[in-house]
Amino acid sequence: MHAFSLDADHIAIRDMARAFADDRLAPHALEWDEKKHFPVDVIREAAALGMAAIYVREDVGGSAMTRFDAALIFEALSTGCPAVAAFISIHNMCAWMIDAFGSDQQRHEFLPRLVSMERLASYCLTEPGAGSDAAALRTRAEREGDSYVLNGQKQFISGAGNAHDFYVVMARTGEPGANGISTFLVEGSAPGLKFGANERKMGWNAQPTRAVIFEDCRVPAANRLGEEGIGFRIAMAGLDGGRLNIGACSLGGAQSALDKALAYMRERKAFGKRLDEFQALQFRLADMATELEAARTLLWRAAAALDAKAPDATRLCAMAKRFATDTGFNVANQALQMFGGYGYLADYGVEKIVRDLRVHQILEGTNEIMRVIIAREMVGRG
Repeated sequence: MHAFSLDADHIAIRDMARAFADDRLAPHALEWDEKKHFPVDVIREAAALGMAAIYVREDVGGSAMTRFDAALIFEALSTGCPAVAAFISIHNMCAWMIDAFGSDQQRHEFLPRLVSMERLASYCLTEPGAGSDAAALRTRAEREGDSYVLNGQKQFISGAGNAHDFYVVMARTGEPGANGISTFLVEGSAPGLKFGANERKMGWNAQPTRAVIFEDCRVPAANRLGEEGIGFRIAMAGLDGGRLNIGACSLGGAQSALDKALAYMRERKAFGKRLDEFQALQFRLADMATELEAARTLLWRAAAALDAKAPDATRLCAMAKRFATDTGFNVANQALQMFGGYGYLADYGVEKIVRDLRVHQILEGTNEIMRVIIAREMVGRG
C-alpha cells in the first residue's frame, strides 16, 4: 500500500495542484471572500488541468485518478482557498456519481460538459426539514409518461443559481424512508426550477449557497440515474469520497494557517525575543504540526481503503472526516491565536481560514453523524 510514501506521480499531482493554488487562488482569496464572488472563470482553469473529474473514467474525458490522488489535490488546492477547493470537490462527487451509476448513454451525454466545467454540478440532498436525517427527504418526483415532475425544496446547495449549473437531485418516487428515493440529473435550464436568495454565511463566501426549489419541474425520464429506489444508496456512496475530500480541504486550510503563523512568529518580537524563540509557543507549534500529520495519515489510510473497496472503507472515511475537520479547525483557530490581535484582522487571511473551515464539521454529514456511523459498526445495528 502506498499510503505512507508518495511516489513521483503523487508528488507531481500534488505539486501541480499546489502551483495552481499559489498562482490562481491564494492571491485573490481574500477579495473573493469580501466581495462574495464566485470565480467561475478560475474554477474552469482547474478543469483544464483535469481537476473537474479526478476519478471519472477516461472514455468521457475524466482523469481516471484515485481517491488517494484526490486527497492530495484537495489538500493542495485548499492552501489557496478552502471555499473554492470545496466547491470543486462537490462537483467531482457529482461527476463520479454519473460515472459510477449512469448508463453509457448518460455518461457520454452529461459527463463531457462536467469534465470541462461547461456545467458546474451541485449536489441536492439536504432539505429544510431533512438534514442529518437525509432519508426523511420529502421532495417528490411523480412519473408522467416519459417525464418526472419534481416538487419540493433543497437547502444549503453549494454553487446553486449560477448561469451554468447542473444538479444531481435526490427525490422521493416511492415509499417513506431510504428505499423510496431516486436520483435525477436536472439541467439548470429546466422549467419549474427556481432558487432562493444567496445565503449570508459565516464563511465559504467565494461560493454561492441557495435553496433550490422545484415547482412542477419537468425532467425527462431518461435523466433518472439508475433504477427507481436506489437513490439513497447512490447518495451515500458519493459521500464516502466527499467526506475524504472535505477532510483534505480542512488539512490544506489548516496547513496554510500554520505556515502563516510560523512566518509571522519569525518576524514578530516580544520581550526582546522573536516569538518563535519562546518554548511555550514552540511546543504549541509542535502539537499543531503533529495533530495535522496524524489527521493526514488517517485520511490517506481511508483513501487507500476506498480505492481498494475495502469492507471498512465507509467507517474509515467517517473517522477521517471527523478527525480531519475537527483537527483542521482547531489548528487554524490556534494559528489565529499566535497572531494575537492581528489574527483577528482580515488582512492576514487567518480569520478567513477559521471561518471557512468551521462549516466542514457540519457538511457532508455532521461530525455527530460520523460518530453514529462509526459506533453503529462497533456495537452492531441491533
